Amino acid sequence: MELSSRAGESRRRYPRIGGIPSPACKDLDSRLRGNDRRWREGLLASSLLLLAMAASASFSRAEVLDRVVASIDAFAITLSDVEHEHRLERFLDGQWPPPAPDSNTLKQVCERLVQQKVLLEEETQDLSHDPALEKAATEELDEVRKRFPSERDYQSALQSLRMDEKQILSTLIDQQRILRIIDERFRPLAAPAPPEVESYYQDVFTPEYTRTQGPHVPPLAEVEGQIQEILVQKKINQLLADWLEELRPSHRVYFYPVTSDPPRRDE
Repeated sequence: MELSSRAGESRRRYPRIGGIPSPACKDLDSRLRGNDRRWREGLLASSLLLLAMAASASFSRAEVLDRVVASIDAFAITLSDVEHEHRLERFLDGQWPPPAPDSNTLKQVCERLVQQKVLLEEETQDLSHDPALEKAATEELDEVRKRFPSERDYQSALQSLRMDEKQILSTLIDQQRILRIIDERFRPLAAPAPPEVESYYQDVFTPEYTRTQGPHVPPLAEVEGQIQEILVQKKINQLLADWLEELRPSHRVYFYPVTSDPPRRDE
């Protein structure tokens, strides 16, 4: 609310005696000015009170929107960070507009944000400008664009996300950094033994292939490489989950509910 410096004032015309306002009129004018001043002071006080109430309400709304829902060491993750990450994930999958997330979805997204932060802090060397990772991220960005019906749809979604391609590329580079960290640490430990490959071929691959493709199952020699990679990824996922559990206590990971309940430490 804006208050004019002339609020409540008006041009007053009083009877004049010999060109000079009469004493009675002067007295009336003085009382009117006094009343006018008190009216302005009251209006100003009321306006300040309304502004304070509006500011308090706005602050409360901002507090809800940006409530801290997790922390890693001195780094905070807010509810708006989680909601933005959900939208970003859907954008990268070409699912736009994104579906409204429920509380369980937001919790899972929050967990992923925590994992990403923890893993990036375990990076032994800065890979943010590694040419190979930049190339892989650029190729992934091209794939993201293809997931949209048209370039116009892609640009419209990008605008709705309030990000530009440089920011998207930076996000994809971070993802490549995380994949590099995981791959270098766990791939040497995840190679399956031949009996594991044969067991997967007999117990999983063959029944699934028969159900979806028909009875002519390719021999193990033709699909052995694919099965090995499947088993490697499964093993890496398990090793990664165990490693993250080991890392969390040392990184002082906390999760905070969206409600006003006390924070919960992740132990």
